[in-house]
Amino acid sequence: MNRSILVVDDQPDLLDSLALTLEAAGYEAMTASDGLEALTLLQSHTVDLILADIAMPQMNGYQLYERVRANPLWITIPFLFLTARTLDSDIRYGKELGVDDYLTKPIQPEDLLAVVRGKLRRAQQITQPTAQALSQSDDVSGMLTAGELQIDPGQHRVWNNGQPVKLSAREFTLLEYLTRHVNRLVSLQELIRATHDLDTDHAEAGSLLRPLVRSLRRKLGYETGEMGCIENVRGIGYRLNASE
Repeated sequence: MNRSILVVDDQPDLLDSLALTLEAAGYEAMTASDGLEALTLLQSHTVDLILADIAMPQMNGYQLYERVRANPLWITIPFLFLTARTLDSDIRYGKELGVDDYLTKPIQPEDLLAVVRGKLRRAQQITQPTAQALSQSDDVSGMLTAGELQIDPGQHRVWNNGQPVKLSAREFTLLEYLTRHVNRLVSLQELIRATHDLDTDHAEAGSLLRPLVRSLRRKLGYETGEMGCIENVRGIGYRLNASE
């Protein structure tokens, strides 16, 4: 089945041109003229990658990115900005958000396709469950406890304040690993090896872990912006604080 790309831009001519380029390369291209239209498409279609402009009416690219990353169903979709904004401050802001790449207009079709192929390949590698990640949960059956958290590794079950918490396999692996190292600062690269079986630099590790940690915090009952029991030290790693 062809991989599907969602292209979001408020310039009709450019939108059509990008869609034609992607379709000629064998991809299924869907188009939206702003962030709100893009969200509607995401709710009813499977999307493998998002390519979005920044300056758009209704909902701009930054806002769309934040909405996509806030949804656990969409956090693994590669998200690329393709924009005429070339100021260093714009590029830094986009990268600080955690976007997968920041491309500037105009871009040659072959350069765009090379980035798309690379990001799709990378996404496939990091979203496939790994034997190592699963084995870390399966090989020990003893109950783990940290503060109000209780984890049953053998049954892949979690309780917080006595209430069951439903987690994805990767969220469970992350929480279990932090619990096994409770009150210790665990580096980004150590965590990404545990959750994704991936050796990479701290920048990519942080980018992959941020949406996973956000989703885990929400499921543990913390509000957006609250660290809760999962503390982070910027650029270094995360720590499970048993006292929270």
